[in-house]
Amino acid sequence: MNFIIALAQIDPVLGNITRNIGKHIEIADKAIQLGAHLVVFPELSLTGYSIKDMNWDLSVNVAQDPSVFKPLIEKSKAISIIAGAVEEDDRFGLYNSALLFEDGHVRSIHRKVYPPTYGMFEEMRYFNRGTKAEPVDTRCGRLGVLICEDLWHIPLAYILAQAGAQIIIALVASPTRLGGREEKLQNAVVNSENHRAYARLLTTYVVFCNRVGFEDGVNFWGGSSVVGPDGETVASGKLFEEDLVLANIDEREVRRARRFSRHFLDDDPGLVVDALTRIRARQT
Repeated sequence: MNFIIALAQIDPVLGNITRNIGKHIEIADKAIQLGAHLVVFPELSLTGYSIKDMNWDLSVNVAQDPSVFKPLIEKSKAISIIAGAVEEDDRFGLYNSALLFEDGHVRSIHRKVYPPTYGMFEEMRYFNRGTKAEPVDTRCGRLGVLICEDLWHIPLAYILAQAGAQIIIALVASPTRLGGREEKLQNAVVNSENHRAYARLLTTYVVFCNRVGFEDGVNFWGGSSVVGPDGETVASGKLFEEDLVLANIDEREVRRARRFSRHFLDDDPGLVVDALTRIRARQT
């Protein structure tokens, strides 16, 4: 596993899949020219985030008819693509999903497990919950994909790492929050601390692709990043501007981190399962 990843920190057009697909293709071509093997886009990059009651009109049943994504499917023969979309299942449930396009197919789909409904967020009004987090084997190795709030739930990243994912990729639409006297963007500080902790404790790469722009009065701050398995930032994007961030992913760095400190290798998932089983039994 040694490849170049590109993070496409973009400002999607709200509610316009056709225009957004065109932008994805344009950026994928640029990433190919720069030598990238995988390009990652933000959460709901193909629809925009604040879609609300447009969710039905923008949804796609990928299993039955993925034709709307044909340009991305074709482009994936040249570069692997991870993008965000509204996905419909066969029961007509709707999901905030991350789609992996690779080798001319939709290789995998991750459905957001924790759509937030607190503060300014109201995703559970418009989306169903996903029920699992599983890694997928790709041309770029075994990847784990999460969506925004998912990365704030420790078990999901842990499950992916224990299942062999050496790279955890998060598609994000993180809104800007500013305090009157803050000199640094607190979103960036807090998220960076979290990503570095995950990467160091799990000895995996952590990839964070956040969007930019304004929608429905909400601003998104960007700051996409790649953190290595030693907890150090490998690459980072601009704040508040579109950007294409490139980084080299090298399996040898995972090996080096795990040889330097065996804490993840020595972890006992069975102990965790047994303890959680007892805790859950007491709660029910």
